[in-house]
Amino acid sequence: MIKEDFFGAIADLEKEKGISAESLIETLENALASAYKKNTGDSIANVKIKINPEKQTVKFYAVKNIVEEVTDPATEISLEEARLTKKSYKAGDLYETEFAPLKFGRIAAQTAKQVVMQKIREAERDSTMAEFEDKENDIQTVTVRRIEGKNVYVEIGDNGQLEGLMLPQDQVPGETYKVNDKIKVYVKKIRNDGRNSTILVSRSAPGFVRKLFEKEVPEIKDGVVEIKAIAREAGQRTKMAIYSNDKNVDALGACVGMRGMRVNAVVSELNGEKIDIILWSEDPLEFIA
Repeated sequence: MIKEDFFGAIADLEKEKGISAESLIETLENALASAYKKNTGDSIANVKIKINPEKQTVKFYAVKNIVEEVTDPATEISLEEARLTKKSYKAGDLYETEFAPLKFGRIAAQTAKQVVMQKIREAERDSTMAEFEDKENDIQTVTVRRIEGKNVYVEIGDNGQLEGLMLPQDQVPGETYKVNDKIKVYVKKIRNDGRNSTILVSRSAPGFVRKLFEKEVPEIKDGVVEIKAIAREAGQRTKMAIYSNDKNVDALGACVGMRGMRVNAVVSELNGEKIDIILWSEDPLEFIA
């Protein structure tokens, strides 16, 4: 039914991919039971499968509830009848009878393959997600995968193994996004909850502008010039207050760049959004003025 080399592969997957053998076997047992009931049309109501990698066996059991009085013969067996097999049975126990499944070998092999591939994909996704967690509050170049309603889904990572979600409030008014477009986004939030992991990305967040300037202005990246505050109306205007920690460094000049090269690079990425750069002061009156 399941080839012997499959059991050897379980150990290899645990070693090479970090896939728990126990988790893989449990998933496979449930998948085989479901596939059996779906594809064989057998009258057995409840099927349980036990896989023993050490003995390299796969056993099928018909399972019934032990009751005082049977009302559903397909799912129940009387306590009296069960005790003919084992006297210690009591009402509420499960009664398992091993049986040999017919015409199920091909389906079992296909199911096993599907489960293994699913587990490999999950392990690769989890590994990529773990490596990606430190990218929160950073900029990534992504590919638009699909658009559902007002939500934009993007592929993240070298192999597109992760999916990011750009909600309507994280999109810039006036911008249009098409499938296969490559765009820069700000990684706003990463929630790693296993299969329900979510990566929220944004083009409208003030943090997007901050990170664009960090990439264009070495003095900001090095901490010589600080971005003290950003106010943004995405698609229209951004106002950014900056401060130099070195009296010999012109904060405005550093951000604007020679002939406006640095600030223009940011404006270009923001599709022409206006950027006002002002000097920050510890004196509120001077700052407002």
